[in-house]
Amino acid sequence: MKILLTLLTLFCFSASSEEKCERKAGNPLEHLPSNIEVLTHFGERADISPDNQRVAFMAKSFGDAMLIDLKTRFITCLTCNVPGAAFLRVMHLVTGDYILIGPDHFENIHTSRERDNELWFLSKERGSKPVKLDQKMSEGAAISKKSLKIAFSQTPAQAADLAPGTSRLIVAELDFSGGTPRLANKKTVYESKDRSCVIEAQDFYDNDKKMVFTCYEPNGAASVMGIDLGSGEVTNFSKAPGTYNEPEGIFPDGLYTAVEGDRQCDTPGKRGSGNIDIWKLKLDGTGKDFTRLTHFNDYEGGKASNPVVSTDGRFMAFQAARAEDPAGVGYGILLYWFKR
Repeated sequence: MKILLTLLTLFCFSASSEEKCERKAGNPLEHLPSNIEVLTHFGERADISPDNQRVAFMAKSFGDAMLIDLKTRFITCLTCNVPGAAFLRVMHLVTGDYILIGPDHFENIHTSRERDNELWFLSKERGSKPVKLDQKMSEGAAISKKSLKIAFSQTPAQAADLAPGTSRLIVAELDFSGGTPRLANKKTVYESKDRSCVIEAQDFYDNDKKMVFTCYEPNGAASVMGIDLGSGEVTNFSKAPGTYNEPEGIFPDGLYTAVEGDRQCDTPGKRGSGNIDIWKLKLDGTGKDFTRLTHFNDYEGGKASNPVVSTDGRFMAFQAARAEDPAGVGYGILLYWFKR
């Protein structure tokens, strides 16, 4: 036993800084580097406006959508005129309007997040009510910062015509020509035939010619995938089987994406979506250029998640989260400054 403990101790001291054997006690919010600041002390799933002046976010899961002005830090509620609002996401459109994602009403976490999850349009005009787009979808959506293009995925929970275990990626456009917003020109651009890859849309890039999406894999793994919407060619950008890599937030040059990743966790049994930090991945197809951006998971029970990058590339918004909570649950929005 003494020899075993000695070997383990030697392993811990010889491991790189990205392969820690133990997590530290304490609150990562009390140990922030100078380029990270707290924006709000509540909320989750931030989204930066195309002009980089505001950040929309959810007050909580199955709750109201909020908006904070980055100059004044004044917070307004976008959906407090909706009784029993049960939204999960809010995202900016290039027009200044919003896309909301969530169920019509809350039933239970499983049913409301999966079967009843749908897309809504919310006008930027004060006092506007959300309008259903009559489209059930899975998890989040990709919203263009340059056009009215939108992408989303479906599983059998939202689309009865899909076989068990399959999923598909759909691209569409918002159309206002009839006076009421609707989705037009829907096209399935990629399909997964089994549970080896469950799809979630993430971000457009390269002038909406390409996009990244998540491929959720068995045993809690995930890969960063990309698709050329013209040719249909699909690329695995993360190339790290058995690890968790979820793209969240494209950089404006289209050469990098922010990733929720677990590659700092090389201790068996501590990988997966519960133990993640934010990384930066170069989309060159090698899967080798990964740079760690946050260190919340160095602390016991901590993680950083749901990053989005400003269109000028100067900053990223993300959330403080807890390892034991479901994906998307957050406890405040932070700003990570690449350049002030």
